[in-house]
Amino acid sequence: MSLRADLIPGAAEVVHTLKRLGYPLALVADGPAATFANILAQHELYDCFDAFAISEEVGVEKPDPRIFIQALDQLGIRREDYRRVVMVGNNLARDVKGANALGLVSVWLDWASRRSKIPTDDSEVPQYTITTPKALLPLIERLNASPSGAHRRDRPE
Repeated sequence: MSLRADLIPGAAEVVHTLKRLGYPLALVADGPAATFANILAQHELYDCFDAFAISEEVGVEKPDPRIFIQALDQLGIRREDYRRVVMVGNNLARDVKGANALGLVSVWLDWASRRSKIPTDDSEVPQYTITTPKALLPLIERLNASPSGAHRRDRPE
């Protein structure tokens, strides 16, 4: 369990911006629940999230679909709307593969040098790649301009 950690530069600002814009946010993560509670509280981000699906509590790790479905269910997102949900992650084998399997919009944050940068197969190929958290904001706006749109609470269904 971690008590403290540094965030990727710009990540906190992006989370606060997305929350202010009305997007429901979920954390889907592998590890002990206390780690994420500690780190999010440290950076005053815990209350920004509407849902949590943590492997320790769900009983499975990414890319198992059940951990993603746990978060989607908590957000009240129907299966037919999964294609409008953006999943951002820094791990091709866990985050991108899991998102792709459920038909979510997969966004790979190519930031961590310790992670593989080469997909092992088509299931790990992200739909979008960003190199900084701040690059997510214009991508979300672009996705919202498309006919299917991204999922936002104040967006009419």
